[in-house]
Amino acid sequence: MKTSFAIVVASAAAVMGHGFVTNFTTDAKYNQGFLLDYYYQKVNTGSFPSIAAWYAENLDSGFVAPNAYQTADINCHKNSAPGALTATVKAGGTLTFSWGPNGWPHPYGPILGYVAACDGDCSKAVKTNLQWVKIQAEGIDYASQVWASQKLVSQGGKWTLTVPASLKAGNYVFRHEIIALHGANSPNGAQNYPQCFNIAVTGSGTKTLPAGTLGTALYKADDKGILMNPYTTITSYAMPGPTLWSG
Repeated sequence: MKTSFAIVVASAAAVMGHGFVTNFTTDAKYNQGFLLDYYYQKVNTGSFPSIAAWYAENLDSGFVAPNAYQTADINCHKNSAPGALTATVKAGGTLTFSWGPNGWPHPYGPILGYVAACDGDCSKAVKTNLQWVKIQAEGIDYASQVWASQKLVSQGGKWTLTVPASLKAGNYVFRHEIIALHGANSPNGAQNYPQCFNIAVTGSGTKTLPAGTLGTALYKADDKGILMNPYTTITSYAMPGPTLWSG
């Protein structure tokens, strides 16, 4: 029985190996990401380690497809649920996400960052009520034709997001997302990899977030930045999602 279980875990890990944040730092402090092993711990024991990263069941090829944009999964991935803990970062500080366990294989696509106010303890957040405000969006460098995803690859699977320096102290869910476009020239071919984290922002910022966007309204399957041909010279890229908030 142990052998069969090990085979199942190893097989799932091989499939999902490129699709999740294994760890993240808040102002250079290490925080554990949600690992595939934790899903099996939950199934077999009913519990898994308490962390600030959100639980998710991206056990297949690890993404949310465009035909699921109007479902709750687009918020923080499949069957996601809030982490039990909350990490801390200063306004103006940085979050660095590490994708693994073997880096990131897809060089085509943008990387986006969002934040939503929890209005209380983020461990009790209801994902379908979160209103996302976009605070980071990097697509393609038109001169070099290098996508944000390629930059992440060249950085060893790491990506940094800067917290708006003016953001008011409080509890937030941060949403870090890669949209892989290697199959985007076909309908339903784009791949969204959203990951969420409970973060308490500290400091003397005074700005509250503007009205945000519910997850199910972030994207449409036929958005110009979602259904497109990435295998050509890109001179204009329509960034998916709502307007960027500068803070």
